[in-house]
Amino acid sequence: MTTLEIERDVSLAPLTSLELGGPAKYFVRAGDETTLVEALRWSADREIPSAILAGGSNLIVPDEGYEGLVIQMAIDALDFREGGTVSAGAGVAWEKVVEGAVARGWAGLECLSGIPGSTGATPIQNVGAYGVEVAEVIARVRVLRRDTLAFDELAPEDCGFGYRDSLFKRDPGRFVVSAVDFALRPNGPGTVRYAELEKNVVPGATLAEIRRTVRALRRQKSMLIEPGDPNRRSAGSFFLNPVVALADADRLVEQAIDEKLVSAVDEVPRYPTQGAQVKLAAGWLIEKAGVAKGTRRGAIGVSSKHALALVHHGGGTTAELLAFADEIRARVFDRFGVTLKREPRLLV
Repeated sequence: MTTLEIERDVSLAPLTSLELGGPAKYFVRAGDETTLVEALRWSADREIPSAILAGGSNLIVPDEGYEGLVIQMAIDALDFREGGTVSAGAGVAWEKVVEGAVARGWAGLECLSGIPGSTGATPIQNVGAYGVEVAEVIARVRVLRRDTLAFDELAPEDCGFGYRDSLFKRDPGRFVVSAVDFALRPNGPGTVRYAELEKNVVPGATLAEIRRTVRALRRQKSMLIEPGDPNRRSAGSFFLNPVVALADADRLVEQAIDEKLVSAVDEVPRYPTQGAQVKLAAGWLIEKAGVAKGTRRGAIGVSSKHALALVHHGGGTTAELLAFADEIRARVFDRFGVTLKREPRLLV
């Protein structure tokens, strides 16, 4: 049996990309499934709440920290198997999986390059970028059931995937993701279905070329976490692109024309989705509601490169971040009647 090394009062801010928030009362690093089970049993036996910390790129930590056990997911096994199957532990850095797949000529992940965080978070968030969602290539998700502390394997159809959504996200207290298998396409063509990407790659581009282009586009928007970038302390897109009824989207377009926010209908970004609904661009709504890129509220601001990212410039608080997010949400609702939802998870 593994001997748990429980630490006390561990600062969580350095373990997140926002670099905000207080300490965990208890903290343990789980490098294998046995440690994960023992950590959850330890907290349950003491009736102490527990939470999983992955790469920290999609997490907001309250200023007061967390009055329970934070389990840092560090299961880092990574196996590229013949036929295009990749098996990755939940603690493996996501970019390591993408890089390995592209280097082998296995298609399916090249558009998801540059997304920070760990592999275990990808099915929870159903991460997506440039027209691709990770649900398209997931073959299996290995999970630990919190109620029984037994492991199970879920097929994609059991994961309830939706736009930036999953069963794991909707019911966070039910499962802990410990590993993910991906079914990729050896020697397959890259996926180029997103307009911005199509404009920047040549027909027949290799997977490596597509990946480089994706990273270049993300860099232009400060969506890569890189030293020296003043926008680096963020959680990526802070708001989800809202999905609304077709009639509401048409109303918004009419409003934009009437108020001379645009001169033509096609200048309002919108994308059809399933069920006669339309996905709007949250960044466009934010800017048209009067919140410009680079807007600051003390130590918190909007990225100077991307209106969807909120940035911590150092010395700020989580309370200030959430207050600014609420201000942006209110301005968008007051202007357009559209409610923005937060994308990163608040640790509670």
